[in-house]
Amino acid sequence: MKHKKIVCLGGGIGTVNLIKGIKQYTDNLTVIVSMADDGGSTGRLRRLYNILPPGDLVSCMAAVSNDPVLARVLTYRFPGKRYGKDEELVGQKLGNLIVVGMRDVTGDFEKAIHLFQKVFHIPGHFSPATTQPVSISAATVEGKQINREENIDLGRYVGKKIIEKVYLHPANAKPAHGVIASLQEADAILVGPGDLYTTVLPTLIIPEIKKELTKSKKKKIFIVNVANKPSETKGYGVFDYIKAIEKHLGVFPFDIVIVNNNISIPIPKKFRAAYGYVPLKPIKYKQVAFVEKDLVDDTFPLYHSPEKLAKAVVEHI
Repeated sequence: MKHKKIVCLGGGIGTVNLIKGIKQYTDNLTVIVSMADDGGSTGRLRRLYNILPPGDLVSCMAAVSNDPVLARVLTYRFPGKRYGKDEELVGQKLGNLIVVGMRDVTGDFEKAIHLFQKVFHIPGHFSPATTQPVSISAATVEGKQINREENIDLGRYVGKKIIEKVYLHPANAKPAHGVIASLQEADAILVGPGDLYTTVLPTLIIPEIKKELTKSKKKKIFIVNVANKPSETKGYGVFDYIKAIEKHLGVFPFDIVIVNNNISIPIPKKFRAAYGYVPLKPIKYKQVAFVEKDLVDDTFPLYHSPEKLAKAVVEHI
């Protein structure tokens, strides 16, 4: 297991928690991160410095750092609102600012990521899903079009918060150098957990990634979220996640689906009105194998436990 090549697609806290656990089992980890993020402090940097969004890449790199103090420094956020003015320091993450500086020094975003890893001794391979500036829009069940990842993610629109489909702009965005080769060389490809419509699918619907995933014979594992986000997947069951991916890719290309089955821990009171566990129902779908285990983080049950999730994953690779 130690030398098996594991490729994770996604970004955000879901991928962060996954790789925190997975890094204990392999020395050959590749993380491919969505570039659709345009909200919060990352969105401010994107607009101000004309840079690809660095936030999720920095969080993922910090997650695999072997130095916990360094990880805290890189993810340190200056006091203040993340949704402040673009030119203000408040709410910014230190690691993101370092990437901006490294991009300016090297003249290239991918070179900046490589330099970041070199300077801070971060193992693994990290790549943007695409090096083209991309955005997303979504169509709701009422036929409304919602533009920008931030508006979709935060439910900043009037009407039913039920998403029918998400679209990439430009639709023909190319994957970053080495992404397809990484998928072809992988021993296992992991997708999820994470925000389905604003993190996971914006990576999967890049045309060449979509094509590779749907034809690949590699072991492919999809990890269902522990809890549903109100602005994206409210009320979703496991089958709803499957159908959403099938709608966007034409098929559900995964061999294994991993599902949390511990919904006994109360969701914290401040989140209880909006968030809910993905409900447990008997699941059968074509030739897909379903793995149901206690995967919840006991201290914050909206998320997976990195240790529990990683153990469940490696048992099926």
